[in-house]
Amino acid sequence: MTRRLLLLAGSLLSVLLYQSGLAQAQAVSAPIDKLNVSQATRAAADLDRLHSVLVAVEGDVVYAQVFSGPGLDEPVNIKSLSKTVHSIIIGAAIDRGIIDSADQPITELVAVPQDASPRVAEVTVGNLLSMQAGLGRTSGPNYGEWVTSDNWVDYALSRPFVAEPGGEMLYSTGSYHILAAALTETTGRSLLALAREWLGQPLDIRIPPWQQDPQGIYFGGNNMQLSPLALLQIGELYRNRGQHEGEQVISEAWIETAWEPRGTSRYTSDRYGYGWFTTELAGYDTYYGRGYGGQMLYVIPALKMTAVMTADPTPPSSPYFMRKLDGLLVDYLIPSIQKMALK
Repeated sequence: MTRRLLLLAGSLLSVLLYQSGLAQAQAVSAPIDKLNVSQATRAAADLDRLHSVLVAVEGDVVYAQVFSGPGLDEPVNIKSLSKTVHSIIIGAAIDRGIIDSADQPITELVAVPQDASPRVAEVTVGNLLSMQAGLGRTSGPNYGEWVTSDNWVDYALSRPFVAEPGGEMLYSTGSYHILAAALTETTGRSLLALAREWLGQPLDIRIPPWQQDPQGIYFGGNNMQLSPLALLQIGELYRNRGQHEGEQVISEAWIETAWEPRGTSRYTSDRYGYGWFTTELAGYDTYYGRGYGGQMLYVIPALKMTAVMTADPTPPSSPYFMRKLDGLLVDYLIPSIQKMALK
């Protein structure tokens, strides 16, 4: 399917028609308000970490700009946005009956170390997806010790319980790595192989290998490599209720399940489902995934809009940087799309 990319560079407006990885430039008039787009580009250029911005309406890309870093078709480290992608693979496994449901206890899917609490049997697949397992965190100050341990899965499963399963949201990348191990043990295949077959092939996107733990299990919640264009396809898959070019890649029921709010982030007060946060931007319900340093995927169904932003993934990064990225949408791009819809 040919997809339109509108590039703004100063006063130059052009469209790149992407098909089979090839691009052809053609001058067109802007389908989006020129003044706000120009302002958005200037505001985005002032954000030193920002690499790219990509916005689509009804599947047609109306704004695309690379400020620094790799191009739109080059894989980049999406950091914890990997959790959003991984949740789709879990949904696909449930669709296929490999996992019974999100309510299945994780102990039925993965080997549990002897020093783990018996209460691990209370933790479900859904608890891990929503980061409500109740186990002590492996992110934040505990991250370094976790990823330098000899066995990431055993470490994460052996953490003490600090909350009730299904209770408080405790952001912990280890929860998603446990799920990666569960998929690997249950299917005998790697998370990479499953992601390529269940997501990469139907969407025609490239999924390169990424980091593995000491046992060879692909990192379940961090450091995946995907291009902005690939992320756009994933966002569009959700916006289109699991369909891509007439094929039901993931069930509509899973989309609804993944977007259902469960826990609440202690940092932003945004709600969290299965790999997706929910918030409100410019008065619109917005679903988003995020990764450290400013790796963002937004879906705003009421505007038929999907947006991708990538940025420098290396430390340090201000915790307020994400809000600046939200501001690009709220202050410039959403108003332009609203005006476009009125024309």
